[in-house]
Amino acid sequence: MGNRKILVSLTSLAAISDMNLSGWRSKIEEINSLGLTEIALFLTGLGKEERKDLYDVLENTPISSIPHVHLRTDMALDEIDYLSDKYKVEAFNLHSSTEFPLQYDYGKYASKIFLENCYVVPGESELQKFGGLCIDFSHWEEKKLENDQNYCEKMERAVANYMIGCAHVSAIKDRPIPVVINSKIKEFSSHVLESMHELDYIKKYKKYLPNIISIELENPIQEQLEAKKYLENIINTVS
Repeated sequence: MGNRKILVSLTSLAAISDMNLSGWRSKIEEINSLGLTEIALFLTGLGKEERKDLYDVLENTPISSIPHVHLRTDMALDEIDYLSDKYKVEAFNLHSSTEFPLQYDYGKYASKIFLENCYVVPGESELQKFGGLCIDFSHWEEKKLENDQNYCEKMERAVANYMIGCAHVSAIKDRPIPVVINSKIKEFSSHVLESMHELDYIKKYKKYLPNIISIELENPIQEQLEAKKYLENIINTVS
């Protein structure tokens, strides 16, 4: 695997989900019991006050390193400063501003911020302002399954021309199922892993894997650790 890190993640979409999911507080309990010192952090589902609560609790865990943080556009620079200084963050990611318009000037951290392909692929004018691309492999695979040629062509251009600074790995189902944030919407991509084989699609993308790979799942940390081992086996297998 070289210098690659596969990180289990403290995720937060349970806070805005109508499904019965493992919340961030239960994941904190697991982090403490397992003695973990390094994770990725997804702040996606938390507002400012909720994030403050999380930071307060996180300071009383063994965590000393958070190489990757998924930011929100309502985060001011002092909040990013805090995370960067305390947890030695190597890469941040944001969605395209066409999905979530920027509220602050992130120029100070531009070289460490990577834009994620979610429902849209970040355009060249955006990518040029930041460090490059954060590949969400499940969204890319989903668009292939949906035969969205326009999306896939944009992704091919983006990965050919911009640095891949970090990545997300979620599950891909064999049929569209309700999504975590709105059960009325169905997608192939899922933040809930039910079978390790839902990670097999990553075999197609091995050449695009960056050094920081974050498991973006709402599953408990113990289940994420099992997924990490499975992914390590995929990456280390010569194809």
